[in-house]
Amino acid sequence: VQLQASGGGLVQAGGSLRLSCAASGSIFSINLVGWYRQAPGKQRELDAIITRGGSTNYADSVKGRFTISRDNAENTVYLQMNSLKPEDTAVYFCKADLVYKAYWGKGTQVTVSS
Repeated sequence: VQLQASGGGLVQAGGSLRLSCAASGSIFSINLVGWYRQAPGKQRELDAIITRGGSTNYADSVKGRFTISRDNAENTVYLQMNSLKPEDTAVYFCKADLVYKAYWGKGTQVTVSS
């Protein structure tokens, strides 16, 4: 499985961005996809996941602001980020979980200015 994350950028506080995670390879083996963030000097943390069945779950810090979704035809998972805050500044990664392995995409930088 190969993952390509994109869509990051610089945005003002209160603005929006949509991140994309395009998957290729053995995508039929993917059980769930998650979006994670890693801020400078901090550990990587989970923001949102979407399962094969379409169930979603969010970290408390992004509930009501971020929405994870997928387009099966495009083999892409999205993270719509609204009401962005400076503390959302981080490198964002997508990860695909299979039964026995997990794959990470390269990160995309999100910078929120105050």
